[in-house]
Amino acid sequence: MTFRLFDTATREVRDFVPLREGHVGLYVCGLTVQSEPHVGHVRSGVNFDVLQRWLRARGYAVTFIRNVTDIDDKILAKAADQERPWYNLAGAMHRELTRAYDSLNVAAPTYEPLATGHVPEMVELIGELVDRGHAYPAPDGSGDVYFDVRSWSEYGALTRQGLDDMEPAADADPRGKRDPRDFALWKGRKESEPSTASWPSPWGRGRPGWHIECSAMAGKYLGDAFDIHGGGYDLRFPHHENEQAQSRAAGRPFASYWMHNAWITTAGEKMSKSLGNSLTIPAVLQTYRGIDLRYYLVSAHYRSHVEFSFEALTEAATAFARIEHFLDRAGDAKVDPGALPDAFVAAMDDDLGTATATAVLHDTVREGNRALAAGEDASTAATAVRTMLDVLGLDPADPAWASTGAGEDDRLSRAVDALVQGLLHERTVARAEKDWARADAIRDRIKDAGIEVTDTPDGPTWTVG
Repeated sequence: MTFRLFDTATREVRDFVPLREGHVGLYVCGLTVQSEPHVGHVRSGVNFDVLQRWLRARGYAVTFIRNVTDIDDKILAKAADQERPWYNLAGAMHRELTRAYDSLNVAAPTYEPLATGHVPEMVELIGELVDRGHAYPAPDGSGDVYFDVRSWSEYGALTRQGLDDMEPAADADPRGKRDPRDFALWKGRKESEPSTASWPSPWGRGRPGWHIECSAMAGKYLGDAFDIHGGGYDLRFPHHENEQAQSRAAGRPFASYWMHNAWITTAGEKMSKSLGNSLTIPAVLQTYRGIDLRYYLVSAHYRSHVEFSFEALTEAATAFARIEHFLDRAGDAKVDPGALPDAFVAAMDDDLGTATATAVLHDTVREGNRALAAGEDASTAATAVRTMLDVLGLDPADPAWASTGAGEDDRLSRAVDALVQGLLHERTVARAEKDWARADAIRDRIKDAGIEVTDTPDGPTWTVG
């Protein structure tokens, strides 16, 4: 089966055909490092990590570029509020982002370029646009350079909007623009800004606009044309629309496919710092393991909005614990690419269908548990389970999880859980052998310890009564 994905540009599920056989160029817009990353931020990192893992599992060589925006208006404003250098804030928050990704086993990209390290490439691209008549220096002497949206007839093609139907951004500075919807490619330095936040250019000292950054960095590492451009759904407009317009106006074909992950919401609203409803990764990981949070994010399809709640996260952690308990009971199992169930492969090939794929995972766990209850060998199921988990970045045996650490309370909880699960396994075997007296005695023994057992289609679960 051919890998198929939903292309945001065409709004169709399309067969994936790379520009170069056997190789995929993937660019994902990373974060602006202005503050600690929250659950909503890392969804994109997790989703596109699964994408690169699946592409590699399907035999592709992947060049994966995920940038970091380490200079922009918000970084400058927050650094000024905190009375610290902007680069100090950006550097500290970049380290926090790296720690968050590591805690969720998000593999490093091929390269993670910083915007500040690629200003020459941005200046060069802006110059090409000016020469082609698609950009102009502002006539007010500000040093700003704008993209002329009316010069590019395809502007709005990505999001299927007509130019006259677009409203200029509410916070856009209209000075020096031919059209209020023209966007900044270069921002001339203001006296109120630190001198360190500016670079030389043909239009005077200044810094790049947000949109030009990604076009320049994608071009440097992936070439004028590459396969997949990804990011959060909220980046479709204006960021990705502007990226595509300026790149193609400069004669660069740019991305063949566009992929966008949906939001994580709280109370129906996108999780964001500005709404004040964000949950930072360090705070969540005080209560939950990173592997549980990753499972929670992976078990939903990347284009599905997720309404975050701790209740749902707890349910996800419980569901993942069932998988771990099966692997513990089944004994040694290896990762074997040939062991992937056909239904799992079909789900992942169908627009990265992780929701269906995790259902296949649990079906395989149930089959393995039935085999164990009947005293049969469950190694085939266990190998399939570990291989599926490996593709999803959720293999508990992956050394990456050991580095995330666990608190003393977490280790104690898991030790108790292992003991209870052992008793539950004995009870399951007794019931399979119709030794009801022994099964009831084990249940009473567990109950006397203050633990309530609930029998479910996926097997018994327990809680402290």
